[in-house]
Amino acid sequence: IGKFIVLACTSNALNPRQDQVTMLKRKAAAIFTSIAAVGAIGPQFAVADGSTTKFTLPPITESPDRCSFVSSAMGQANAARDKLYDLRKCDMRKKSAENFDLAGAIISDADFTGVNFKDAKLSKAYGRNSKFIDANFQGAVVDRVSFDGSDFTGASFENAVLTGTSFETANLENVDFTDAFFGDFDLKRICKNPTLKGENPKTGVPTRESAGCE
Repeated sequence: IGKFIVLACTSNALNPRQDQVTMLKRKAAAIFTSIAAVGAIGPQFAVADGSTTKFTLPPITESPDRCSFVSSAMGQANAARDKLYDLRKCDMRKKSAENFDLAGAIISDADFTGVNFKDAKLSKAYGRNSKFIDANFQGAVVDRVSFDGSDFTGASFENAVLTGTSFETANLENVDFTDAFFGDFDLKRICKNPTLKGENPKTGVPTRESAGCE
């Protein structure tokens, strides 16, 4: 079980920015606590981890309803499902996964342009080489996800939790990261991405500044 730092406030008069950051930190801490609590329970179907570099994926099993959003009923903390949730090669443009639990899903090599992921849970999902252009991840929990090589042009991660998630070689131009919560190491890596530039066309927020990069 990981160690957690408890932050004590010396004043009850937090300004809105401090209050938002505190809320996100508590949200992230709650996720890690849940993961530690269920780590030894039941079969694990999680397929991704933001720090993992190589994956071996099974062949795609086609079915009539394969390319649809299905929320897990088993809880996002351990990314467990009764079967593999595979959206590879799917055209999911403009669909909604708002408040869905998509933990452990394979969302690579697919088109999620304009998808609404608001408040969704994507813990340990695998999302490499996909299109997330103009996608909305506002308030989403994006924990230990690999997004390497994906295109996020114009997407929004406002108030999202982005812990242990990798954006190596991803296109982050015009993305809005306002009030998103990063771990220190995660932020250092994302600030090195050369595509972290421009401004979000919907909010007008400068991308690099919104991520907290100098």
